[in-house]
Amino acid sequence: MLCGGSRVLQHLSDHNHHSSIGLGLGFCGAKIVQLSSFFLRPCQAMANSHHFSHKLHQRMISSYGSHCRAPGEIPILHNCFSQREDDTELPVEGLSPVSGGIVALGKFDALHIGHRELTIQASRIGTPYLLSFVGMAEVLGWEPRAPIVAKCDRKRVLTSWASYCGNRAPEEYEIDFASVRHLTPRQFVEKLSKELRVCGVVAGENYRFGYKASGDASELVRLCEEYGITAYIINSVMDKKQGSGKRDSGDSKDRGQVSSTRVRQALAAGDMRYVSELLGRAHRLMLRVRTQDMPSERMISVPRTSILNLPPGNGIYKACLLLVGDESSIPCTVVVDTSNIHVETEEVRLCNLDWSQEFRLLSVEFG
Repeated sequence: MLCGGSRVLQHLSDHNHHSSIGLGLGFCGAKIVQLSSFFLRPCQAMANSHHFSHKLHQRMISSYGSHCRAPGEIPILHNCFSQREDDTELPVEGLSPVSGGIVALGKFDALHIGHRELTIQASRIGTPYLLSFVGMAEVLGWEPRAPIVAKCDRKRVLTSWASYCGNRAPEEYEIDFASVRHLTPRQFVEKLSKELRVCGVVAGENYRFGYKASGDASELVRLCEEYGITAYIINSVMDKKQGSGKRDSGDSKDRGQVSSTRVRQALAAGDMRYVSELLGRAHRLMLRVRTQDMPSERMISVPRTSILNLPPGNGIYKACLLLVGDESSIPCTVVVDTSNIHVETEEVRLCNLDWSQEFRLLSVEFG
C-alpha cells in the first residue's frame, strides 16, 4: 500500500487570519479552510518541482487529507473535524509502531501549544504520533540542560491533548538521533516511507531536516510526494506577545513564533503567566522528595539535584499547588534559590503523607 500524495493548501487572506494555537518548533494555524488544493502523483514530481517553492512561500495550512491508498485511487476527502470509526487499526506483527500513522515532525522539548497544534492537525488525518529524537545534545556536543517537561511527565501532557484530538491521545515515538544524524533529506524521507511506513507527515513552514538541516519544507513536500507520503505544511503559531521587546528570543531563526526557547526565557524571568500561555497549561515541576527533605511539618526543601525538569528563575511564587500523585492537591508557596526548591504549605501537615518508600515523586504546579 502506498500513501496519498502531498497536499499543500493556501490559507485565508490576512484579514480572515484566525488566532492560532499550536505546537513544538513553533508551528501551526488552528482553523482549517480549503480554498484550493492540488494533488501530484509521484511521476509528476519532477515536472512540477518548480511550483513548490512558490506555493510554500505562501501562508500554508493543512486541510482535508486521505489515508493510505492503493496506487491510482482518487484520494477521498473527509471532514477533518470528525473522527472516522475505522481510523484506529490493530497493530500488525513486524510493522513499526507508527506504521500507517500521521507523524508530527519537530523538536518537542516544551510540548507547547505549537506542538499541540501539530498533533491536532495529524489527528484530523489519521492516527497521530510525535516523532522525537533522543540524544541530540550528546551527539551535537551541546551543554547538558534540564528538560522543560520531565520525561516521566510527558505522557500525562500528551494524554491531556486527547480532548483536542478527537478523544485520541497522540503517542510519542522516539528515534536515536545518532542513527539519523548523517541522513540526507532524501534518506530521511526514505526511512519514513520504507522503514517506519508512515502514511503522512505534518510539519511547520520553518521545518528543517536532514544532515546539517539541509532540507526545508519545500523539499519535504517534494520528497514525500516522490515516496508516496502525504505531507501537510502548516503555519507557525505566533507568540501573541511578540511585539514586546522583552519577548525577543535572540534567535536569528525566530520570526515571532511560539518556541521552546521562548518558554525557557519566560521561565528564567519567572513570568509564569506567560509560560502558561505558551504551554497551554500550567508549568509542572517534578521533585524526588525524601523524608530528610522535610525540615518542618509544613515544608519541603529539595536540592536542585533532585528536580527532574527546569524550574523557574529564583524568586517567590504564590498560588501554587503541591500535587501528591492522584491523592490530593495542596495549596502552597514555592521559593526558588540557587541551591534548593522550598515548598511551604499552610493547611496540611506533610508528615502525614505516606513515606514508606525511600523517596516520593511529587510535583508543583505554578499558578
